[in-house]
Amino acid sequence: MKVAAAVAEILKREGVEFLIGYPVNPIIEAAAMADIRTIIVRQERTGLHMADAVSRISSGRHIGIFAMQQGPGAENAFGGVAQAYGDSVPIVVLPAGYPRRLTNIPPNFNSALNYRHITKWAEQVVLPAEAPAAMRRAFTQVRNGRPRPALVEFPADVLVEEIADPLVYRPVAASRTAPDPRAVDEVAEVLVGARQPVVYAGQGVHYARAWEALR
Repeated sequence: MKVAAAVAEILKREGVEFLIGYPVNPIIEAAAMADIRTIIVRQERTGLHMADAVSRISSGRHIGIFAMQQGPGAENAFGGVAQAYGDSVPIVVLPAGYPRRLTNIPPNFNSALNYRHITKWAEQVVLPAEAPAAMRRAFTQVRNGRPRPALVEFPADVLVEEIADPLVYRPVAASRTAPDPRAVDEVAEVLVGARQPVVYAGQGVHYARAWEALR
């Protein structure tokens, strides 16, 4: 199994129904072969906004995925990822990268390095066998804690190399946290006693699907 096919299989196991992309990236073709619907856009930032919307309208239950080519594709996607980071939106970004022999040679754009300040998690896969672990780390980041983008860069020569088949991968579990019950009781008491309460709620309410509590 090639790395691109393994990534597509991981996406499918994580419940991804469609992948948004801008050619050329072998993950796009592999996703189509894995029966994941591929949506091709004409500009990277537009595709990022679409992936952003997938995560937002589903309250993070479905994670938006975007794949693009190395170099100009990764450069043009920067703005869309930055906006998702600023708005705390969980998306997974899968840029192709220059072959490993060229990855850190100027002026070649390295996504894993340049996106670090606008992603919750960013890494480059240089060993084919580590692809599943890298994807697991990315999905762990977007499904847990504060929602923000995660990026995994795959050099072009890594995507076409072989890894062990069958693929060993289990979908990431999402954990939930809760406040101290005593603090909840205290807040409830303050709200009940308030004469003109105003609740200023952030988008955490949206991702927790807690809107019924605010009615």
